[in-house]
Amino acid sequence: MTLAAIDPTESTTTATTPAPRVPWFKRSMSAYGIVWAAAVLFVVLALTTPGFIGGANLRNVLDQQSVVLIAAAPLTLTLIAGQFDVSLSAVYITAPLVGLQVEAATGSIVLAILSGVVAGLLCGVFNAFLVSTCRINSFISTLASSYIVVGIGYLVSGQSILTPKNAGFRDFATTRILGVTTATWIAVLVVAFFWVLLSSTRYGRYVYATGANTDAAVISGVRTRRLVASTFLLTGAGAGLAGMVNASQSMSAQASDDFSFVFAALAAVVVGGTSIAGGAGTVWRTVTGALFIAMMNNGFNLNQVEPIYQRIILGLVILVAVGVDALSRSRKPS
Repeated sequence: MTLAAIDPTESTTTATTPAPRVPWFKRSMSAYGIVWAAAVLFVVLALTTPGFIGGANLRNVLDQQSVVLIAAAPLTLTLIAGQFDVSLSAVYITAPLVGLQVEAATGSIVLAILSGVVAGLLCGVFNAFLVSTCRINSFISTLASSYIVVGIGYLVSGQSILTPKNAGFRDFATTRILGVTTATWIAVLVVAFFWVLLSSTRYGRYVYATGANTDAAVISGVRTRRLVASTFLLTGAGAGLAGMVNASQSMSAQASDDFSFVFAALAAVVVGGTSIAGGAGTVWRTVTGALFIAMMNNGFNLNQVEPIYQRIILGLVILVAVGVDALSRSRKPS
């Protein structure tokens, strides 16, 4: 049996019952609602907020969102497969600590970057083992692994701030090519890779099938446990790379209990329209969701909105996104 890609923007009908005619506007809002919302927000901010439309400000927005996009792109696959990974912050914090210790020992920037990515990959292996082999709920297992990974970060750093020995480490994320930083170009490459992987490969079709109906996917021959495990490996490696990019931007890394990064990545994925129930979502929607949140935060800052109100509004936006997903699912025939 061959599995077809499950497209969240399309509806399925039986061979004998014609699909009801849906107005163009309703179809457009269902398929591209986040795009319209981002476009409207961009126009409103461009007309009302001095400095927003400036090239330097827009490049700064892209640069700041690069680390979120690097982690959110693979996280999209994990959520579509019906799983959660809330250990992103811990990996994002700990991976560069490993990388900078390697850089201090070897003096090699390349080895430092690779070590950080491998550290993230190993965290993904641990999460995959807990979820796929031990059969522990992904939310609980990755929450527990977060504390373990952060603890390892404290041990690796000796509870101190680590800084690169080689000043050239900054160039990894801050070199400008065509006016845009390498951090942004890295994010573009990562997004493009996962976009193609999800939308144009058999692996991507299997990710959709596993999240939509695991039992049916198993019957169709999909090795769902291996597939789920692979999404955790990819997410861990992505978080490790994001951590190394951030360390290059700030020229430092420090162990902490700050879990805000995972919320930023999850917010981008959810606001972009990926279903938390699995089986629906796309990488381009995640990119649009991340840019929507970035523009909103940038507009808040330029208009000097109090941070506490920013948090409240962002929380409401996420609730609306999740609520729309729940409402759309409740209206689908079972």
